[in-house]
Amino acid sequence: MIPTAFSTLPLPSSMLENLTSLDYHAMTPIQAQSLPLILTGKDVIAQAKTGSGKTAAFGIGLLSRLLTGRFCVQGLVLCPTRELADQVSKELRRLARFTDNIKILTLCGGVPFGPQIGSLEHGVHIVVGTPGRILDHLHRGSLDLKYLQTLVLDEADRMLDMGFQDDLRSIVAASPTGRQTLLFSATYPASIAALSTTVQREPVTVKVDALHDGRQIEQLFFLVENDQRVAAVARILGHYRPESTLIFCNTKKECQEVADTLIERRFSALAIHGDLEQSERDQVLARFANKSVSILVATDVAARGIDIKELTAVINFELTRDPQTHIHRIGRTGRAGETGLALSLVTAADNRRIAAIEASLGTAITRADLESLTMPSAAPLEAPMVTLCIDGGRKNKMRPGDILGALTGEAGIAGSEVGKINLFDFHTYVAIAQKSADLALKRLSVNKIKGRFFKIRRFS
Repeated sequence: MIPTAFSTLPLPSSMLENLTSLDYHAMTPIQAQSLPLILTGKDVIAQAKTGSGKTAAFGIGLLSRLLTGRFCVQGLVLCPTRELADQVSKELRRLARFTDNIKILTLCGGVPFGPQIGSLEHGVHIVVGTPGRILDHLHRGSLDLKYLQTLVLDEADRMLDMGFQDDLRSIVAASPTGRQTLLFSATYPASIAALSTTVQREPVTVKVDALHDGRQIEQLFFLVENDQRVAAVARILGHYRPESTLIFCNTKKECQEVADTLIERRFSALAIHGDLEQSERDQVLARFANKSVSILVATDVAARGIDIKELTAVINFELTRDPQTHIHRIGRTGRAGETGLALSLVTAADNRRIAAIEASLGTAITRADLESLTMPSAAPLEAPMVTLCIDGGRKNKMRPGDILGALTGEAGIAGSEVGKINLFDFHTYVAIAQKSADLALKRLSVNKIKGRFFKIRRFS
């Protein structure tokens, strides 16, 4: 049996104490299998789904090798999307709390180069970013990888799907040949094997079962006609009334159309896809994560990096062509011991895709009758929270505690009514319970936060 206690690893006592404070009491399967290899400096190919603990697996490995007294880039993590890069950076900062000397920088597009160049000039230990922006900095000469010890390709399969092959080759070419390279991927297509041969040296492959426990996820197929899909989704939502739902579409156009139609039917829904500006994407993700929007309609690419721990249901508006992508989709629900729903709309033309999915899962999936679903007379389920936007953020020296204090102090809102607080450089999103949202908006508009007035608005 593989040991699962972090104390069995050759880690500093300060890091072990920090892991305990973060409730990292036992290693997940991917951590238990990959960390001993990573800590010995081996190149690793790790296949594991989102939510399996892979960030901590490579994060602990990265941090354990750092020479904190040398302010140069020693670790580089490449991610397919800004959302995932932000998520990885946050987790690495949590894992790095055992020392005050570690500098971690996120480099993604959609923001000015100036501040990023300034941060690099001051010295950074770990860079997390998207291939395009990393390559831009390499071309500008603002990023130097000559002292790089560890390169991580996170969600490598998606980076290849998004066409980053050439960017990855260029970044690898700018890295030392003696580096350690860790490749993490949810699926293992032939393209990943080909990539590994060009970027890794004698890698060890670690695979954690990507299938999901049927007792955690109830999976159903609903037979529909093509022109009935939106009506079928509305009926499913009306019957099950899930608090948090992720709907997958195969195209950006379809994604926006489905969201718009659900909004017309009075559902709390938003879309996320590649045509949105970065500020719009940030807003959509914050509102879905803080439960002020109940339904997120997404493409597979846009959904990468979204890590919602309490996702009630996943709905496949259409089946994907790749069975592994289907497994990855439904694996976003039913996590951490919770039960989840995975509901897919299929047509008579989908028989081959259905057979491929069932073969990958190793089990038959129940066919359900749409007509058997009851349609409640109640209105569509309302999101429990409302998002307020404050026109001030990190650059205004604002902290979550400042906002929480303003709400629970002069504003008179109970702490239990305040949800997630998401700080960005120049604005902040804060979730407030529906019943207290109007009062919070009114009070914050006339009271100071951190000694000054900020413009406050509510997202409807």
